[in-house]
Amino acid sequence: MEPIMNIRKLALYSTFLSVSVCSGSVFAASEKAVPEPAKASVHKAPSKTVSPKTRRPSAAKHRPADVIAGSEEGVIVTGTHASNRHARQSTSPITVLSSATLRRSGMMNLADALTKTYPSINMSTMGNDAGALTSFIRMRGLNPNQVLVLLDGKRRHTTANINADAGPNFGATPVDLNMIPSNMIDHIEVLEDGAAAMYGSDAIAGVVNIITKKQDHGLNMSAQTGANAYNGDGWQYQLNADGGFKLGRDGYAHIAAQVYHTDHFVTNTVDNRLAGYVPPGAANELYTGSVKVPKNSNKIMSTPEETRENLGIDFGKNLTDDIQFYGQITYAHRHAEAYENYRVPSGSSASNPELFPYGYSPLETIDENDYAATLGLKGRHFLGFDWDLSSTWGEDLDKISNQNTTNPNMYAATGYTPTTVRTSNFRLAQWTNNLDLRRNFKIANVVPVTVAFGGEQRLEQYTILAGEPASYEYGGTSALAGLTPQDAGKWDRDVWAAYLDGDFHLLKNWDLDFAGRFEHYTDVGNTENGKVSTRYDITKRIGLRATISNGFRAPTMAEQHYSAINVGPTSVLGLLPVSSSEARATGASPLKPERSTSATGGIVLEPVDGFHVEADVYQINIRDRVVQGGNVTGPAAIAALEGMGVSLPALTQLSENAVQTYYFTNGASTRTQGLDIKADYMFRMHRFGNLSLSMALDLNRTRLSHNGMSATGSPLLNAQNIAYLTTAYPRSKIILNAFWTIGKWDVNLRQTRYGETTGMMTYQDWTPTAAICPIDGKQLQQSSSCFAQFKNSPRWLTDLEIGYRVNSRWHLAVGANNIFNIRPRKLPGELNQLGANPYDTFSSQVPMTGGYYYGRVNFTL
Repeated sequence: MEPIMNIRKLALYSTFLSVSVCSGSVFAASEKAVPEPAKASVHKAPSKTVSPKTRRPSAAKHRPADVIAGSEEGVIVTGTHASNRHARQSTSPITVLSSATLRRSGMMNLADALTKTYPSINMSTMGNDAGALTSFIRMRGLNPNQVLVLLDGKRRHTTANINADAGPNFGATPVDLNMIPSNMIDHIEVLEDGAAAMYGSDAIAGVVNIITKKQDHGLNMSAQTGANAYNGDGWQYQLNADGGFKLGRDGYAHIAAQVYHTDHFVTNTVDNRLAGYVPPGAANELYTGSVKVPKNSNKIMSTPEETRENLGIDFGKNLTDDIQFYGQITYAHRHAEAYENYRVPSGSSASNPELFPYGYSPLETIDENDYAATLGLKGRHFLGFDWDLSSTWGEDLDKISNQNTTNPNMYAATGYTPTTVRTSNFRLAQWTNNLDLRRNFKIANVVPVTVAFGGEQRLEQYTILAGEPASYEYGGTSALAGLTPQDAGKWDRDVWAAYLDGDFHLLKNWDLDFAGRFEHYTDVGNTENGKVSTRYDITKRIGLRATISNGFRAPTMAEQHYSAINVGPTSVLGLLPVSSSEARATGASPLKPERSTSATGGIVLEPVDGFHVEADVYQINIRDRVVQGGNVTGPAAIAALEGMGVSLPALTQLSENAVQTYYFTNGASTRTQGLDIKADYMFRMHRFGNLSLSMALDLNRTRLSHNGMSATGSPLLNAQNIAYLTTAYPRSKIILNAFWTIGKWDVNLRQTRYGETTGMMTYQDWTPTAAICPIDGKQLQQSSSCFAQFKNSPRWLTDLEIGYRVNSRWHLAVGANNIFNIRPRKLPGELNQLGANPYDTFSSQVPMTGGYYYGRVNFTL
């Protein structure tokens, strides 16, 4: 088995899947392309704790890579500049996930696969509006922007599509992991520690370093399909192919291509407006027109339909004995569309019955092109240094549209409305240039030292284009109003950075690492960050490690400049640009970087040969967090939107809370504390096969330590926003995995327990209009002051996959994730918007999709 905690399995244990795991380092070259003489490690590993027994080659000689378990531990390149260090030698906790482990998750998306196999990463139940069209992962309960993603050690560019809706992902423009071909990946190294001193901004929750394949031979193909069988929808399929070939005598190229499609998964719901009953005093009238509308017409609680094509190319070639030229190209094209709330054909919230006599469900869509290219030179023996010089360009282009929609006020005024309209375009580009140098030597010929230093220059550009006029005039189109010319603009900034790292092996069993980094941002100023890590191996079976560091996250340009308006059936929500006079009038102030202080401490054990246990506690203090703040309703909100040139639709007069505005602000300080435990062991049962067991646990709690005040003297965060930060993430998550191989068969069984989440829910349309919030004396319905607490109780999910090796080239597998169709707890009627949102969409707990069944075929040549 290759469970998520078994970090020995990165060895090159198959003749047809041999891979250089050193290739993710900014210094290391592919062993296939640039053969290097063996180097003496600057760390002598205590044999039992950090270097488990190696299997005899004959034991795995003819075993396929996807069923071998317990292979020798591999070298890591994340969180250290030292060479030839293994995961269990690391001074900071690192988890290594192989491609086979990710594949056995049964998930076709990389983000979903990480959520299935790694306990510290989770995703919200559902995204909203354009935020539903991009994948957002959360690590250790923090915002997606606080996770740094590297691709072969190089900073990966982020998406241009911002999640502008309230919730735990508010403001996020993270790396969309699903735009990287999953079959391009050899393994992933997850650094579970703050690392801004090494990598710069964003590395607060941790670092995800994706290491790609670099074989110069072989061909791998696979096909997978599946569906959410209990609903009979959500059909998916994926076709993968990757292979390598030589470039001359000493070069390589590896190409990976992928095609993916998924249909909508739709939760079975009944819209309140069509259900046949409305509680007395509720705002929405029962639809009583002559046209009969199906009760399940509202499909908003669903997953997007998506089609994606991904391509990845890695290449390298020796220029001299000591210098290699290398490069990497990725490209992805994607079209996705997500349902929005159903518009009824008549009644108080009717919309254009002349065009849509049966009502309509708007579709928000994205057409995306994402690409990146890296070119570099790396070598050895330059004044005694290893060196790496590289340049990376990454860009994400998004066109957001609104289909199957209308502009009701435009139709009423002119007799015309489009039904398909482009609402906005986004572009985010990132050009990063790096120079890294490293040298190993000894102090007084006794103390091994690795010194690394270097610099980085990064240009970031962010562009917003306004939508077509019909998307924003007269109050805009239903579901998503377009961005106006006032919202549009182009912004850029330069980032300059320098770092120094020293790794000292003071004693045979004691390692000490210092790192420091200085960065200058042309828009938000300077930052200095440091990190001190140490590890002491008491015996061959017991090691202690600890780290303390400070870090930062610069506000993204999207957070500084984005603005938008969202039009619902009965409400309008406006995000004001933080730098605008309208935002300042409601209490906004310029953004500054988030600051963090992190501390971890842990123990690494091997009580008996092959039984590995790691336990680490951590604490992350963050101040000046960029959050949603300054919620304003009523006349002040209307004045702010009108000051920006927004014309509001008449439907917003239904409720005094119908119009709300907010903005980005450094409005909170939090403390996150947690415990990670990992364990794995393999039972070698001879003729009964091998059984590999693993356990991974993350306990996590975030508390608010400071709630900022706006310029008007009111708290920036209300109870709902505080819950997004502190309790929408599972209090615990445990993954128990068993992988059994016997003969040609392999079986993977996974049990996952999600802990409790708590949300502060908005009182929705079934709440009587006469009900009053005691805090502000306004209506309880849609109140931004009074909320209802809702707890998602803990849930267990069961996943099973059974595989069969037909021969050395073909492998078949069938599986079921969430066999027992466990769903989140349902909301009571007064908290269920329109009756069509039965689950807490912001909870990062159990997926709403229920059971999923799939089949997969793998071919290797």
